[in-house]
Amino acid sequence: MIVVNRRRVVRLSLVLLIGLVLGALLTELAVRFMPDSAAREFFTTSVAAAFGPLVFDLVAVGFTLGPLVFHLNALSVVGVLVVALGARAWL
Repeated sequence: MIVVNRRRVVRLSLVLLIGLVLGALLTELAVRFMPDSAAREFFTTSVAAAFGPLVFDLVAVGFTLGPLVFHLNALSVVGVLVVALGARAWL
């Protein structure tokens, strides 16, 4: 049962990651090729969530990661849905 839950979490994480990357690609394509219009504004307007810098300070090594910023817009949701439907049909 634990293995099944791990597989679900891994698959869900992969679907989200690939879907968000696809959504970012679709957003860039929309910004470059769509004319200025209400549709372009709707599809490319995003909400951003930022997480401050994460500092890992170990005794021998220290590094800072961040800030991490997530942008969510309509095309990101479309990308996640497309990947989820594809994964559901393929897996």
